[in-house]
Amino acid sequence: MYKLLPLSEVSSTQCLSHVRLIATDMDGTLTRKGKFTSTLLQSLQDLATAGIKVVIITGRSAGWVSGLAYYLPIVGAVAENGGLFFSGGSEKPVALTPIPDLIAHRQNLASAFQQLQTEFPHIQESADNRFRVTDWTFDVQSLSTDNLKILNHLCQQMGWGFTYSNVQCHIKPLEQDKANGLSQVLREYFPQYTPQQVITVGDSPNDESLFDERYFPISVGVANVLEYANQLQHQPVYITSAAEGEGFCELARMILSST
Repeated sequence: MYKLLPLSEVSSTQCLSHVRLIATDMDGTLTRKGKFTSTLLQSLQDLATAGIKVVIITGRSAGWVSGLAYYLPIVGAVAENGGLFFSGGSEKPVALTPIPDLIAHRQNLASAFQQLQTEFPHIQESADNRFRVTDWTFDVQSLSTDNLKILNHLCQQMGWGFTYSNVQCHIKPLEQDKANGLSQVLREYFPQYTPQQVITVGDSPNDESLFDERYFPISVGVANVLEYANQLQHQPVYITSAAEGEGFCELARMILSST
């Protein structure tokens, strides 16, 4: 049974007052109907002013994410579900997944995608795929839950990992996920923070590793995570009452009021 604690029930003295870093998904978690709102941007600025660091960790491409870390009041952004890290103020990524031969890697990903197309001829490469480094994406539209399970199985047979969000499907290196990428970033860039000082936030299956309590004991799902209730092995500890970016702002207000 899918049980989540309402965020309103969390004791500020129990955990939120200790939070020093928020690691959050973007699409469906920070956005509202695919856009940043003025309220969200103000929340990010308020968190920065209060000394609460924010790292965005998204499935979006390296080319797409480079601007986020540069222009938003955040300390960095992880692209491609844990593949690359852009430190705040920098447009040059740090590889979190080592790829010795990038050309061969992209060719192998293209070959895997072609294999998937033999089973699902209608799947289409994502518009931003050309700007990617570590993974290969195609649109999630028109794919059923059963289709996604088959795609996952086919990728595993070919030695690739697979995940998906409310935006895209990803063919990726097996060990590449948001938890592994974030853990590496925390070790190398923010070693001063304990797991109890980090809170993770998300809304869809490619955020599932961020909900794994073995690594991140405090996790939050914005309300729309319930759409994937039956597809998550690891579930967030808490859930906001509001969906999408409004849910993140709800969390931000609670953290700010507890500091």
